[in-house]
Amino acid sequence: MSITPRPGTDENRRAGGEMEAVSRLAAVIRDARLECECRSKLDETLERFAALERRRTARGHLSDARHRRETIEAILFFLKDLDELETTEQDRSVYVDIALLFDDIADNAREGAMSMRQLSSSLESEDRRA
Repeated sequence: MSITPRPGTDENRRAGGEMEAVSRLAAVIRDARLECECRSKLDETLERFAALERRRTARGHLSDARHRRETIEAILFFLKDLDELETTEQDRSVYVDIALLFDDIADNAREGAMSMRQLSSSLESEDRRA
């Protein structure tokens, strides 16, 4: 049973790049030295947009971690077959199948851990901004 990555996971990883793009855009606008009344409104709008993007990214990380947990739960259901296996099993491929299930759990656990670390990091970044 091979588990495919959850849709949106790659987007979560690119979020750091997207936030960098927002920062670069803000820097370009700052360097434009706008001398108009709209300057403060533009700065405020950019900051609100960046905050929304940070929250969207954080929700994506948490959602991915939850999905990984659900996937692991589903794999654990199939691992129950391990209780019925004997070393005298005629179909030896079943041992490899069970090994692949353990691999899938490890992969999903690694990805879930990464999502949680990214969530923690993004929240720490937001705390520093506040």
